[in-house]
Amino acid sequence: MVQDPGGRFENFGRKMDEHLGGAGGQMETEVKRVIDYLNDRVVPEVRENSSKALRLAAEQLAKLAEHLDRQRGQ
Repeated sequence: MVQDPGGRFENFGRKMDEHLGGAGGQMETEVKRVIDYLNDRVVPEVRENSSKALRLAAEQLAKLAEHLDRQRGQ
């Protein structure tokens, strides 16, 4: 008996589903783990460093304003 090409393709598809079927759950788990890492570690670090950068910029702008005021006073 000769198999038709469509039957081979369906068998291939089934084998691929069996092989990759578990990967979907694993990928979902890994994506959740990455999101947790970003929320727990990266976001707080960015917030902390952003506030430090803003404070530093504010200090530098205050110094610039003082310098401009002194220049006008001369």
